Amino acid sequence: MRTPPPVFLSFLSFLSFMSLLSSLLIATTSAAPAGAAAGSAAGSAAGTADVTPDVVFQRADFATGTAEGTTAGDGLTFGSAAGTVSYTDALGTRTWEHARWTGTERAVGFPATELVASWTADVPPRSWMQVETRARNAEGLTKWYSLGRWAYAEGDIRRTSVPGQGDGDASVAVDTLVAAAGKPMTAYQLRLTLYRAPGSSVTPRVRTSGVMASHVPDRKSVPVSPGGGAWGTELDVPRRSQNVHQGHYPEWDGGGEAWCSPTSTTMVLGYWDKWPSAQDTSWVDPSDPNPEVDYAARYTYDHAYEGAGNWPFNTAYAGRYGMDGFVTRLRSLTELELLIKAGIPVVTSQSFKESELPGAGYGTNGHLMVIVGFTSAGDVIANDPASSGNSTVRRVYPRANFENVWLRSSSSGGVAYVIHPPGHTLPATTPGLPANW
Repeated sequence: MRTPPPVFLSFLSFLSFMSLLSSLLIATTSAAPAGAAAGSAAGSAAGTADVTPDVVFQRADFATGTAEGTTAGDGLTFGSAAGTVSYTDALGTRTWEHARWTGTERAVGFPATELVASWTADVPPRSWMQVETRARNAEGLTKWYSLGRWAYAEGDIRRTSVPGQGDGDASVAVDTLVAAAGKPMTAYQLRLTLYRAPGSSVTPRVRTSGVMASHVPDRKSVPVSPGGGAWGTELDVPRRSQNVHQGHYPEWDGGGEAWCSPTSTTMVLGYWDKWPSAQDTSWVDPSDPNPEVDYAARYTYDHAYEGAGNWPFNTAYAGRYGMDGFVTRLRSLTELELLIKAGIPVVTSQSFKESELPGAGYGTNGHLMVIVGFTSAGDVIANDPASSGNSTVRRVYPRANFENVWLRSSSSGGVAYVIHPPGHTLPATTPGLPANW
């Protein structure tokens, strides 16, 4: 489960949507999918504004910026110690040597209200990393905020987000830097610090990193989008239910009933034939039907948030298997179709009442599922882990209803995990709009 942070209104969002709508109407004509007419009528009756999120995803360029002991090449690598620090958590107090990279200031292109950083890294035992950002608003640069302390191993530090960082400029909602009211962010810097045991030869390395900046309009409902070329396409993604793990390992957020995010990430990794081995999962109860799900919950668990739904922790976990992964926002199902057409399943975050998503049979304050394709009529085919068993994971949700509960401002505003092998090329993004992958 994951309750998203609040999202806000932007006049620039209106301009962005008009540009998107114009390009889509020129490029695409499609019959309306099942439920689309009703959804569009409902949106009109509710006074839906034709606005869409301002969003950009910018990849870090490790060849630029300021290096303090790091080396750039095939990623960002710990080269030499720039100093030592003492770090204390529930595992005790230890001294670590560190190397650091600080990126150049990068303009967003619009007044953003949220930033989410994501990364993939090779962080062997006796090492870990911290991700930080600071932003520029009308009053200047803010302080640095931590957006996560990440480790694979469990004996070095506790993998965690950092609560209690709010001030007059911004606050951190688990993994999201949220601008204070009236102080939108026009630019930001990213800082990555690598830590290792003093004197060791361990070499932590960040393979990829990036920041998604966004400004989501305040809208209670969302108009249905036209087709994007993936109608009739369904990817063969393994099906996994979180509910068959109910009560398993309650030390990680109470067990499987809360494991929608790691279950979804596991399904995508299985699609790419990348998930933990039998040796990796040998600690799981032998009666467990899908030990790879328990494993993912354990190794995405955020000890401060006390859950496995930290968005970038899930894409970073996928990086454990050599995958590229990042968190972004998509503006429509039309954009999501571009990824499906390219053979890339997408994990989406949404919230809804039971009556708002026909076929779900439940309501949720925050839930992740995998979009695996579209019917010939354009409706959404999802592997929804909130199912009684693996055989019932595949669901078909009406396009208009799904798009509404995913994109509206009271939900996640279109948050998605994009996970793929580095050699699998991403499709072109929407012409005329900032790149969001």
